[in-house]
Parts: sequence; structure tokens; C-alpha cells
Amino acid sequence: MTGWQRFLDSDVWHSFRSSPVAIVAALIAFTCLFCALFANWVAPHNPFDLATLELGDARLPPAWMDEGRSTYLLGTDDQGRDILSALMYGARISLAVGIASVLLSMAIGVTLGLVSGFLGGRIDAFIMRVCDVMLSFPSILIALLIDGVGRALFPNAHETLAFGVLILAIALTGWVQYARTVRGSTMVERQKEYVQAARVIGVTPARIMRRHVLPNVLGPVFVLATIQIATAIITEATLSFLGVGVPPTSPSLGTLIRVGNDFLFSGEWWITIFPGAMLVLIALSVNLLGDWLRDALNPRLR
Repeated sequence: MTGWQRFLDSDVWHSFRSSPVAIVAALIAFTCLFCALFANWVAPHNPFDLATLELGDARLPPAWMDEGRSTYLLGTDDQGRDILSALMYGARISLAVGIASVLLSMAIGVTLGLVSGFLGGRIDAFIMRVCDVMLSFPSILIALLIDGVGRALFPNAHETLAFGVLILAIALTGWVQYARTVRGSTMVERQKEYVQAARVIGVTPARIMRRHVLPNVLGPVFVLATIQIATAIITEATLSFLGVGVPPTSPSLGTLIRVGNDFLFSGEWWITIFPGAMLVLIALSVNLLGDWLRDALNPRLR
């Protein structure tokens, strides 16, 4: 039996097929991801190509309103950029930053949680005290501090370095949840017979953690990572809205919302409403998938 066939016969796939909410959330998330990844081909315009912008088309309403044009389905912003195309390009940046920061925070948190839960003692006490300190501050404040320090140290940094600082800022606010979750699961696993048997035959602690304990504690990590993607995307949008996120030349959904906020009360509501709706749609679909995955991987709910 192939791996694909085993997946189709698994309880997880059966749970997914029997959950309409999970199916709709997966379709929405896949559509957003597809449009973001292939924005160069899917988007009707390139909103960040200055040679194609027409200032005469600025602040046009959506196509179904008076003065709207069919070429701009969701209208245009103050620079004549197509809102629909800007959403696709902006979602690409938001998703890239969110997924990269979650992967980095997961790598840090899982590693520290394994070491803390398996070794215990002073190492465990030190790592947990660091977690307590991190939890004492709002995550957005920590991200603002790290991002602000990075920009102060590298004021003329290239876009790649600016993205790296932003990803690091978000990642360092999210690793604590992984560390505490993995630590608790590791403390349970290290008392089981297979770990004791591995110790008796002389397997090194690093190999036990990597080959035996880690695969058995990844279930909660995957659920947490799915939910954390939505949190990371919102955090990135918040930082970009405050003007300390992605560079202005590569605007994300948060930057689009900030730009549209200046015109919200002058009647051009579509400039900020549609990016905000896109952000909510992505976060909601990812959170719904995380809730489904949590229930699907919980044996008590089967």
C-alpha cells in the first residue's frame, strides 16, 4: 500500500471529508495561497509596476458602482493601482512572512522544549524562566522592539535583510508556546518504557530525543503551528500598519490597510475595506483548519 493510499484510508482524511467547515476553510485557504503564489499570472495588473500606473485612474470605485470600470473589479487606490491585483501581491508577502516566521519559531521552540523536558534540572529551570519573561511582555511590543532595533542598526539595509529582521521579530515572540507544549509532552514520553530501553542499551540522549521522543510530540506542534500562522500574519499586518513592517516598495496587506485608512472617511472605503477583508478571510480559514486538525488528531474525539 502506497503512502497516498494509507493517507486516504486514515482517520484524518475521513475526518476532513466529514467536516464541511474544514472543506470550505481549506478551499478558501488554497484559493488565497494559489492567487498569492501565482499572482504574476493570475492578477489582471501588476500594481507595483510604475510604468503601467495611470494617475487618472486613481480612486476609482468598484466595477458595480457608478463611475466604476470593468477593468478594475474592486476599484483602485490613490495611485491608480488595481485593488484586486494589490491584494494578490500583498497576500504573497504576508503569507511568506507568516509561514517563514512560524517555521523559525517552531524550530527554536521545539528544540528548547525537547532539551528542557528531557534533561530537566537547571537547564529546564533556566529555559522556563526565559519563557516566563517572554510571556510577561505583549508579543506585539517585543516584535516592535526587535524590529525597531534592527532598523536602527541597519538603517540602509537591503530589502532581504529587512524581511529577515521582520521574520526574526515575529519568530522570537512565538517560540514560547512551542517550547512549553513540547516540554510537557517530552516529560511524559521520557518516563515510558521505550525511552528507558534506549537508555539501557547505550543510545545517546541526543539520538533518543531526535529519533524517539520528537516524532511522538509533533502532533500538538502541528496544530499549534497551523493556528500560529494566522497569528503571525496578523502580527505582520499590525507592524506594517504601524509603519515598521515590510519595506514600502513591497507592501503587504497591512501596508495596504494603512494606505487606505487615510481615505476611509473621505468616501473611498474600498481602498482599506477589501485588504482588511482579505486579511480576515485568510486568518479565519487558517484558524478553522487549525481547529479541525486539533480535533482530528485528538484520539478522545474519534
